[in-house]
Amino acid sequence: MTKLRSFVNNPYQENTYILYDETHECCIIDPGMYTASEQNAVTNFIRNNQLKPVLLLNTHCHIDHVLGNKLVFDLYGLKPQFHIGESPVLASVPAYAPQMGMRYDPSPLPDHYLPETGSVSFGDTELTLIFAPGHSPAHLCFYNEAGNFLVGGDVLFRGSIGRWDFPGGNFETLTGNIREKLFTLPGDCTVYPGHGPETTIGFEKQNNPFFS
Repeated sequence: MTKLRSFVNNPYQENTYILYDETHECCIIDPGMYTASEQNAVTNFIRNNQLKPVLLLNTHCHIDHVLGNKLVFDLYGLKPQFHIGESPVLASVPAYAPQMGMRYDPSPLPDHYLPETGSVSFGDTELTLIFAPGHSPAHLCFYNEAGNFLVGGDVLFRGSIGRWDFPGGNFETLTGNIREKLFTLPGDCTVYPGHGPETTIGFEKQNNPFFS
């Protein structure tokens, strides 16, 4: 059984996720650790639970989701994996981080980019890739069918959706992907978003004001 632990990080209150199973292998998704205490919270959890990080994933490459990529590489030797369409987003971070008053240690680049469809795995856990741009140019979500949960990044939030006014964003693309690719998941599928509390597909289909 795959377990999930979330950590709220950085000034943007971004959700970082660690997924792990009985093999003790784990996957880190969107490491947004910024302060020393945030870094310690994540690394202490990994150490105290005797986990072995084997996979680093980014749903997309906005600054708040990649701040910890370099730390994960330095500690565990993992390079991030994301869709190649997010490369220009990542490349722009060093230029605008200082404008936002933020320190940024540049992320390593992937050895392997993720496709639009398919899956990635660690331990006994498989994550299905769901390509859902609209907030960013090549955003991916990660769905675990066995556990019936989605790590959704900044696509769908409880009662809201991701911003579409960033470069590469588009409202029609975003809402279309939510309808066609996320709302087709089971209604009781738990959605773990990039910001804010968890929700379910069924709740959002019934209550999200963008789809009423």
